Amino acid sequence: MDSFASALLSLAHQLFQPGFCPGDWVWATSAAGALIALFPVLGAVVVAVIRKGTGNRYNGATIAVFAGIGLVTVLLIPWLLNTGVSETYRAVFTGSSSGLSIGETATLDREYCSFIGVQKEYLGSGQNVYETLFYPSGNKLAYGYYVGALVGLPALSLVFVMLQARTALRRGPKWPGRLLWIPFVAMVLCSVNVGANTAVHLWLGFLPIAVLGIIPVALVGAPSWSTIQRSHQDPSPPPQPEPQRTPPPPPPQQPPPAPAKQYPATSVAPVQEQQELAAAPGPVPVPFGSGQAGSSRYRRIRRLGHGGFGTVWQAVDNQLGRTVALKIAHAPDRDTEERMQREARALATINHPNCVRVYDLVEEPDGLALVMEYLDGQPLGAAVDTVGPLDDTRAGRLWATMAGALVAAHEKGVLHRDVKPSNVIVDPTGIPHLIDFGIARSKGDSSMTATGMMIGTPDFTAPETAAGAAASPASDAWQLAATVSYALSGYPPRGTRETPMAALMAAARAEGPSKLPRESAHARLLVASLDAEPRRRPTLNAVRNEVEGWLSRAGTSTSGPVTQIVPQVSQRTQVVPPRQQRPPQYRP
Repeated sequence: MDSFASALLSLAHQLFQPGFCPGDWVWATSAAGALIALFPVLGAVVVAVIRKGTGNRYNGATIAVFAGIGLVTVLLIPWLLNTGVSETYRAVFTGSSSGLSIGETATLDREYCSFIGVQKEYLGSGQNVYETLFYPSGNKLAYGYYVGALVGLPALSLVFVMLQARTALRRGPKWPGRLLWIPFVAMVLCSVNVGANTAVHLWLGFLPIAVLGIIPVALVGAPSWSTIQRSHQDPSPPPQPEPQRTPPPPPPQQPPPAPAKQYPATSVAPVQEQQELAAAPGPVPVPFGSGQAGSSRYRRIRRLGHGGFGTVWQAVDNQLGRTVALKIAHAPDRDTEERMQREARALATINHPNCVRVYDLVEEPDGLALVMEYLDGQPLGAAVDTVGPLDDTRAGRLWATMAGALVAAHEKGVLHRDVKPSNVIVDPTGIPHLIDFGIARSKGDSSMTATGMMIGTPDFTAPETAAGAAASPASDAWQLAATVSYALSGYPPRGTRETPMAALMAAARAEGPSKLPRESAHARLLVASLDAEPRRRPTLNAVRNEVEGWLSRAGTSTSGPVTQIVPQVSQRTQVVPPRQQRPPQYRP
């Protein structure tokens, strides 16, 4: 390695040897430090390239490879080269074999500056780093210079080596970065036997390359969201059930299973017109036409909301004694009845703690009624207006839980299509619930927009759906990200417009977000999730894994309130109907 170090030093002297103070070989030493700094940069680039294929899959083999890269490129090679350069100068000073040519050795006898003197004496004699720092000569000015150079320059270089590691590990956990910067700390400690003057100029060349080295690592780019999504999937096969000693009794008859997911495993899955909604739908406890017309089972208490397809009432189930939400169609014609049946079947297939549940489908005297879970609380938009924007932890909980709820719906072939702050109800414990699948549609269900009604709310409508494209899980993901952005900032991502039509036109033109919470820890993920191109957005599963990882590193989890606890609403208090509330208010 000494011969390699002398060859490196000769190359540095050929590349950079200005003939002025402090001397050609002193300048060449800094150039050698710059060449040595290329090795940690190379290690970070290799790690970034490997992650393009592995994503965030950190098994034993991946960790071993990253650790080997760090040991070789950040510790072993730089340490041996630093030591070898110092030993080359010591050999020239003592007259031993140095590996430099006779002509190069002769140039080391030159003297450029009074404070440098003869270059071979300046670089090849004197104390090493350890002796200089712990056994000072007594000159306080000189000691301060060496402390600043031999401690400050490595410390600054460490900062940028850490930044290189973080850049190589974008879109993933940051702890593997220790495999790159801890070897750097070890290299600095192992280099205490290098001559103090040589070390100063090596670090002067090392630092600029450490700063600029972030650029090539960033140019490699982060792994794609699809790669990250694949890396989060569990490759292990499901455990096999243990054999039964005695044959089990025959299982009771079960309803037909829910249909398997029909669209590809990507954030863009257009609705296929030829497929029917919920081909094997989940059970609806009491199907339409059960002869309950005119019954008094559900006693209405107060009207909660009045939307485009129905009126929602708070009611009491007289048979079970529980409070429910009763959604009654405006005009009980055939099309409306079919729509209500589709909605009931779609909702009945979803089983998620943060999704509103459907109980029943009955006939009331004034129309077909969907009986749903009653959620006591207030819309997220009203909660943000009351208590202010959420912090990063609470917004992370909101994002992770709502992403899980939408994933559960998508797995049943159901698209929400109107995710917005007023359709997220925060219960009295601060837990969010996704409501109002009233315009939800399953794959192939195209008749729900046959009347030409606009689906969704303009401020929270994805660009592609505003432009007339089919809804997809990617558009639900965009709307959820817009809702989280609103929860963090109090504004929809595109800001407000004079009229709803202006807001819809801004969405159709795919105007970029202008009101994002730039200081939030989730800002980077919000930018990716609000991309105008659906295929570039991370999937909801990838978002959930990313946010849950951030919450874990922050020392918390997805469990817990997303807002301050909301007081129970009095029966005499008028609640803002979820369908009527529009986030945020348009200016007059």
